[in-house]
Amino acid sequence: MKLITTIEEMQQAALSLKREGKSIAFVPTMGFLHEGHASLLREGRKRGDILVLSIFVNPIQFGQNEDLDRYPRNMEGDCCIADECGVDIVFTPNAPGMYPAGFQTSISVRDLSLPLCGASRPGHFDGVATVVAKLFNIVMPDVALFGRKDYQQLAVLRRMATDLNLPVQLVGMPIVREKDGLAMSSRNAYLSPAERQSALCLSGAIRKVRDLYATGTLEVADLERSARELIEAETAANIDYLEFRDGTTLESVQTAGNNTLMALAVKIGTTRLIDNTILGEEL
Repeated sequence: MKLITTIEEMQQAALSLKREGKSIAFVPTMGFLHEGHASLLREGRKRGDILVLSIFVNPIQFGQNEDLDRYPRNMEGDCCIADECGVDIVFTPNAPGMYPAGFQTSISVRDLSLPLCGASRPGHFDGVATVVAKLFNIVMPDVALFGRKDYQQLAVLRRMATDLNLPVQLVGMPIVREKDGLAMSSRNAYLSPAERQSALCLSGAIRKVRDLYATGTLEVADLERSARELIEAETAANIDYLEFRDGTTLESVQTAGNNTLMALAVKIGTTRLIDNTILGEEL
């Protein structure tokens, strides 16, 4: 496994691999890897001759008063997981390299970036789209893998890739959960033991809605009410959003169907967690 820290070296390595006819599978991350990331890496190992993992905590996708400075980091542990998953190259650029003095270019995917996380984190998806576009230009992957826990992010990036004719296939991978149902997230490390228990209200609300939908409840107002009641019963929980939207366009829906996205963001104490499900889709 090779560690590359500069953009120039990574680009040259990618160009050389392309000349050799090698395909590149790519998993971009902000590090502090867990089993969810490992599942992406294992799938990526199957999809490319060369597997590249990037680790970069992207400053331009964090807003004011967000957790950039305290975002969890563990490079040694990340490299161990990468090695176990068969990663060929770990790419770890730094912020001055990615955003040199005078940097002023950004990518905005307008409509898909506005609702859900975009409403409460303005500019977030511009930062995500910009850094991923840059990483695609540097790594030159044939396929890139993303977790579906960040459902809106994946929708934004797919739109960007289509609109800009980027020659990369984007693959969305299933949410990986703890045994008790909590979606795996690097931010789970912020939770105290009591908060960790309270956080189960997110997956609990999803299960409740899925059960109601499976037994014939289709009105979004009824589904939302039931989910809110369950979450609001947790005193540590504060709902940022809980919405039902079309799974492709992210437009609001009033009646649920088999491509309806249930998406939620909930603060547990000071930690903001997200989760989602597509109704009618097998888990």
